[in-house]
Amino acid sequence: MNAWTDILPPGSEIRSVAARFALPVTLLGLVLFATALQPAFLSIQNLQDILTQAAPLGIVVLGQTFVILVRGLDLSVASLMATVAVIATAFDATSDAAIPVIFLVCIAFGALVGLANGLLVTKRNVSPFLATLAMMIVLQGLRFYYTQGAPAGSLPTGFRYLGTGQLLGIPVNIIAFAILFGGLAFLLHQSPVGRRIYITGGNPFAAELVGIRSDRITVLCYVVCSTMAAIGGLFLVGFVGTVDIWVGRGYELDSIVAAVIGGVALSGGKGTLAGAATGAMILVVLFNIVIILGLPVQAQFVIKGIVIVAAAALIVRRNGAGRQH
Repeated sequence: MNAWTDILPPGSEIRSVAARFALPVTLLGLVLFATALQPAFLSIQNLQDILTQAAPLGIVVLGQTFVILVRGLDLSVASLMATVAVIATAFDATSDAAIPVIFLVCIAFGALVGLANGLLVTKRNVSPFLATLAMMIVLQGLRFYYTQGAPAGSLPTGFRYLGTGQLLGIPVNIIAFAILFGGLAFLLHQSPVGRRIYITGGNPFAAELVGIRSDRITVLCYVVCSTMAAIGGLFLVGFVGTVDIWVGRGYELDSIVAAVIGGVALSGGKGTLAGAATGAMILVVLFNIVIILGLPVQAQFVIKGIVIVAAAALIVRRNGAGRQH
């Protein structure tokens, strides 16, 4: 989404300012366009609904950003979201007192999945694509085996509040997203661990030379990603209100596209959580525009494809420019 800044003189003050504000300006432009199409778009109720819809994706995008920063990706996040939904209903609990236990179990399961992904990538040298694709299939098989294609069980009523409720007019899941964003942003942008993540993603070999255990950093990023996917899956269950074995379908692609829109480089080592979160909002607004225009839902896939191609072309262009200099 920053491609238009490339036409400005390299190193110029104008280009620097334009690049910094490209994402919020893009988001604002989309909001104004949606409002022109449907004035009710800016109503308090509609904005609350949009934020409620965006929160689960935003949570997953936070984790996906960590993995992309170390030159990886995680295709198993959507399958993990559906799996923790099945785990949550397996408790068949009716009391809200069970919610903390459900969260702890599901988060622990997500962390184990991330650990497995990270070890496959770092210790077995499996490509991130194949490792997480295999995990996606394994999790899908486990869900089918346990549920026989028809999940049963119930969730405490408090889950619905977590997914759709509001506190002082602010969606509860957005509050959860903000807390997670703050914690992860501090880890990534203000701590020594965050600096090691960027160095590892920028140049893994150089990271090893300066004493950074890049394998451990990479595994940590996969654990963070899967943990966020587990949490996002639980909030998505609360939002949807029902559970099936395909809850979260498409989030693996949506989270990658949102991060790319937000300026997280697929080549690793570049990007911010704020940019990725803004990218998630841009994607959600784009999907709402598709609905406003009355286009079929398949149009969303066209949008995602265009964004991926544009992002890939921009990366190639920038890499080529870097080699020339």
